[in-house]
Amino acid sequence: KRLYKHCLIFFILLVIGQPAKSKRPKEPGENKIKPVNKKVKPKTPKTKERESADSSLKSQSMLMQVMDKGHFQKLASTLSLAAGQSIELRCKGSNVTWNYPSYLDTFKDSRLSIKQLDRYSQLILANSTAADTGEYSCWLQLCSGNKCRKDETKTGSTYIFFTDKEELFVPTPSYFEIVYLNPDKPAVIPCRVTTPSAKVTLHREFPAEEIEIDGTDIIYDAKKGFVFQHPSPDHKGIVYCKAESQGAPQISIKYHLLYVEVPKGPPSTTIAVSSSRAGLSDRVHVVCTVLGEPDVDVNFRWQYPGQESERPVIIQNFWRLINRGIGHTTRISKSVLLVEDFEDIDAGNYVCIAQNLQGETTVATKVELK
Repeated sequence: KRLYKHCLIFFILLVIGQPAKSKRPKEPGENKIKPVNKKVKPKTPKTKERESADSSLKSQSMLMQVMDKGHFQKLASTLSLAAGQSIELRCKGSNVTWNYPSYLDTFKDSRLSIKQLDRYSQLILANSTAADTGEYSCWLQLCSGNKCRKDETKTGSTYIFFTDKEELFVPTPSYFEIVYLNPDKPAVIPCRVTTPSAKVTLHREFPAEEIEIDGTDIIYDAKKGFVFQHPSPDHKGIVYCKAESQGAPQISIKYHLLYVEVPKGPPSTTIAVSSSRAGLSDRVHVVCTVLGEPDVDVNFRWQYPGQESERPVIIQNFWRLINRGIGHTTRISKSVLLVEDFEDIDAGNYVCIAQNLQGETTVATKVELK
């Protein structure tokens, strides 16, 4: 028995100690855990860059051109097509609004058709012309009840040049345009071209000379025209543009540049009456006058003694441009209220409210019965 115990203890010690004898030196990194198929999260900066790129791509991919055989093409910021071609654009979304050259609406052009389907909106322009050159964009509308707003995160836009060798300049409905030169904002001479590679120069009619384009104060943008960054009285006069592109040069329409120097703000308004005392059956007229910027509209409203009784009066509004000093142009807007057959009910205060985008001004005068 004693011998058996010794043999058993020896055997146990031999088995327990065996692994220690078989150990070998660890290789560098051998004790690290090596996971299988572990998903590694990308670094934060790369994630942001990717999100930004994805957002831009998603926005641009909203607007696509339908090609032949049902193929689609994502649109870049500009696209050149030959005039005469038809084009179909699609914008993803169930409530899409489009923007395109305004004259297509003004003249209710039948070549343009827009349809809203379940998942996208379709714009088709048939038999394109040089005049169709311009920006085409779309965006999703977010609506709550009767109120809708533009979803700024889901828009698509491209500028399409419909090239035409016979029409280097985008045609306009008139042969002469007025451009107002405001000292506090850039002015644009809109001689846009249909061929982006065309060489365009700006010329003064009198004295006859080419105007130097320095790329700083005056620049040219094929999508806009010539831009005067800091208009001054020296720029006023009549000018035109000249374009060249693999052929004889072409001349644009003429532009009359008028320098404007009118303080901005609510309308500068005055009121005058033909007579402050009127007799029965007299003819009385009250004139409300506003001096303002040439391109700023003015709206007039009147309050007068017989208004609540629906006393008949005649109201006429009109405006014209005048030159004040050398090259300074002002718009005179007038509203005239006429009482043809003065009665007792017409005696009292006549109030004129003139309003523009920056506010309103109220003026008043009184007419008494003789």
